[in-house]
Amino acid sequence: MEKIEITVIAKIYTDFPEKFGLPRQSGIVKGLRGRIIFEPPYRDFSAVRELNEYSHLWLLWLFSKSEKTDWSATVRPPRLGGNKRVGVFATRSPYRPNSIGMSAVKLEKITVDKELGPVIEVSGIDMVSGTPIIDIKPYLSFADSYPDAVCGFADKLYSDELEVIIPDNIKNSLPKETAEQLKGVLSGDPRPRYHDDPSRVYGFDFGEYEVKFQVKKRVLTVISVLKTKIK
Repeated sequence: MEKIEITVIAKIYTDFPEKFGLPRQSGIVKGLRGRIIFEPPYRDFSAVRELNEYSHLWLLWLFSKSEKTDWSATVRPPRLGGNKRVGVFATRSPYRPNSIGMSAVKLEKITVDKELGPVIEVSGIDMVSGTPIIDIKPYLSFADSYPDAVCGFADKLYSDELEVIIPDNIKNSLPKETAEQLKGVLSGDPRPRYHDDPSRVYGFDFGEYEVKFQVKKRVLTVISVLKTKIK
């Protein structure tokens, strides 16, 4: 079997140290940001010249938290409850012959750091912090967008959001932008699709906070948001 070598050109740094809590697709929570920092051989501003003329980018990256030594022709998509197998190429599952992901993100700005070179800030991310980036391409609306595309079983997902309740004492203790981002993340239901235990308390790290919540009858209530890190 023929093999090729792929080089990591950069890494993206986000508010998610682990997979739990991540939006399931890019662009779902538009306010979530990430900083792309190039690896030393690629810290050349010439490589991103004119990139700021585009509003959106394609990021190609590696599922570094989901690596497997083998693969299966079928997988159980979480959005189908984990009970039905479909072909791996009919899904965006990380468990595939080559663990490559892709995300369409909004380009917010490009800055220059004396040590890090060009730093690209993007929004609408769906990646764990430290995810290896293998390529960056401009998004072309005339070629990359198909508004009438049929999306199979994935079509029914995004109208099925949870109602999110963040108590005022918690909401008021957070920066406004953080509270809005958190609500967007939680409305997409970060739980595994086959979980439905109203007594269970879920938790995940989000930036400098640890978030805990419960879900009862399609209503998600935040129990606590505690600051655990100092940036």
